[in-house]
Amino acid sequence: MAQNYETVSEAVNDLKQRGYTANLSLEAEKECLVCDSSFAELSPGQFSIDEVYRFEGMTDPGDEMIVYAISSRDNTIKGVVVNAFGVYSSYRSSRLVEHLLRNS
Repeated sequence: MAQNYETVSEAVNDLKQRGYTANLSLEAEKECLVCDSSFAELSPGQFSIDEVYRFEGMTDPGDEMIVYAISSRDNTIKGVVVNAFGVYSSYRSSRLVEHLLRNS
């Protein structure tokens, strides 16, 4: 169930309370997600994007962020990815996210 959040930290904190506790990061070189605690690598076919929240900075482009609630297909990993978009996003990370959204 999608929620309405005012800030990135509010979204991340609520998602963690709802079980999305793993810290996931985009690995642009390998085009996968990495779970920081277990070092597991998830390719696009191994997880789905359950929820997406976009935050646009009113005055600072550095505040433009997207929060993803991610779960592995086997439900052993549930976590959060926070990624910049706009002028501060990297091309490869953005390309990976676009690919993942198409396949989720």
